[in-house]
Amino acid sequence: MKTIAEIESIRKEKREELDLRVNLKSNAVEKHILVCRGTGCTSSKSPKIIENFRRIIEEKGIKNVRVVQTGCFGLCAKGPIVIIRPEETFYAHVTPEDCEEIIQSHICEGKKVERLLCKDVNGEIVKKLDDLNFYKKQKRIALKNCGVIDPEQIDEYIAFDGYKALEKVLTSMKPDEVIDVISKSGLRGRGGAGFPTGKKWSFAKNEKSDQKYVICNADEGDPGAFMDRSILEGDPNCVLEAMAIAGYAIGANQGYIYVRAEYPIAVDRLKIAINQAREYGLLGKNIFNSGFDFDIDIRLGAGAFVCGEETALLESIEGKRGQPRVKPPYPASQGLFGKPTIINNVETLANVTKIILNGADWFASIGTENSKGTKVFALGGNVNNVGLVEVPMGTTLREIVFDIGGGIPNGRKFKAAQTGGPSGGCIPAEHLDTPIDYESLSSIGSMMGSGGLIVMDDSKCMVDIARFYLDFTVSESCGKCTPCRIGTKRMLEILTRMCEGKGEADDLYKLELLANSIKKSAICGLGQTAPNPVLSTMKYFKDEYIEHVSYNMCRAGQCKELCEITIDPQKCKGCGLCKRNCPVHAISGEPKQVHKIDQDLCIKCGTCVDKCPFKAISK
Repeated sequence: MKTIAEIESIRKEKREELDLRVNLKSNAVEKHILVCRGTGCTSSKSPKIIENFRRIIEEKGIKNVRVVQTGCFGLCAKGPIVIIRPEETFYAHVTPEDCEEIIQSHICEGKKVERLLCKDVNGEIVKKLDDLNFYKKQKRIALKNCGVIDPEQIDEYIAFDGYKALEKVLTSMKPDEVIDVISKSGLRGRGGAGFPTGKKWSFAKNEKSDQKYVICNADEGDPGAFMDRSILEGDPNCVLEAMAIAGYAIGANQGYIYVRAEYPIAVDRLKIAINQAREYGLLGKNIFNSGFDFDIDIRLGAGAFVCGEETALLESIEGKRGQPRVKPPYPASQGLFGKPTIINNVETLANVTKIILNGADWFASIGTENSKGTKVFALGGNVNNVGLVEVPMGTTLREIVFDIGGGIPNGRKFKAAQTGGPSGGCIPAEHLDTPIDYESLSSIGSMMGSGGLIVMDDSKCMVDIARFYLDFTVSESCGKCTPCRIGTKRMLEILTRMCEGKGEADDLYKLELLANSIKKSAICGLGQTAPNPVLSTMKYFKDEYIEHVSYNMCRAGQCKELCEITIDPQKCKGCGLCKRNCPVHAISGEPKQVHKIDQDLCIKCGTCVDKCPFKAISK
């Protein structure tokens, strides 16, 4: 067990050693080669890049160069990413074969490898990280340490004020004072509807019980969402520390992290962090000699989307089938094993330590009147800079998509953005200047959710998009209540008919009636919000629904049964590219002669459209 003095000594010594990562000292003798080891870059061989760097450095006998694995830098579109500090050189799309050249040219000769330098969307070479438009409007609070520290080294977390907030809480604050700071900060839950965190903690503290629990909800199931996963992979200790603070505030001595088993890197790093924290006495008995006990265990989820709902999550931890409970009672009064329990998601907890150290007023000064702080988004879909972004609440959708995201690829137009995953709604171009906060999104038929933000260009069919999200919800329904189990299934059948050209005259009426009935009668948040993608697309893209039902037409050409791929004889040059690439041999024609498509054989995959250099083929 480490004493407060020993922890402070580690913090001071290690911070001096790692200072070049944040202060970028030009006179620093040592260099740090930071390599992203988040899931995305790991899948693109970043572990091999780290291995090659270390081997080459050892073989060459190079001194004062350290290779460090980090969490996600955010700009996933450029991965694998390598950043060299203190000069802040940003290399993109690095391969294991590039390591020799980087070491020889950059480290040994002092010359940057020009061909690997990151380029912005406009094609300009980026010489420093902060020069990228992707980062200019971001403010990293929850993601502060991601891409900076080695997540498997607790000393590096301690160096950047890690466990200082827990020390402050246990040595100088009462539980009510902790809750008061969190309440005054305006922190709201980052996993759904945005319930005030301080209020939730206060409810649990005021309950009389011999046992209470703190749970971190890391069951991130939205398609395309990877915010919580990236925090756990890049900075797991910030979640452990926040859970201990929450435990002290409400009077709990046991915490659980409920994380899906599909996150192996996050799970491994959580295990390492928990073991190291226990070894240092930062988890366990009598933390900081304060008399406060708190420990954390991991529970793995099997991938059921419904277990992201807090009461279904409780059922799963208890070893039961993951199905929502009827509320009230709420978890703060009767939660895990019938005891008072607070449940916060990863991003919510990642803000707690910063609030304790910097104060409630600091956090409350960021964001909008009713939505304080920042929000992390997984920015994906039809956008140039796919990745992880953190922006102040109130930042507009336009700023995220076009300034940070770099706009829409291939010169296409923005059509819509889906926020909140399967529970959210589609936001059209007319609302691009909507501030991203809880109330603003709700007012236009969407929601914040956990932070998935999928951008869609004008090639997308909004009826098909609604069908996609509803299909996901139907497959993930736990089946406990009739509105969700049966109602969403009927809605999906109607949407499928529309996309197959079998729509009926009263389908739009049926869809809206079913959607509103399910919202009012489903037992949990999954069912109550399942109709949102349908309702929002019907509101903003009603003409596409009418075209599908009344004219058997899909303007985007996404619904295969409603489109026909044709070759314009005036534009066709007979090059044969379409014929050679057709997977079902549906195209015929002689060289330099106009080609034809056999509509009976055509599967409408669109390969010929993409391959034609003369734009002679269209849906």
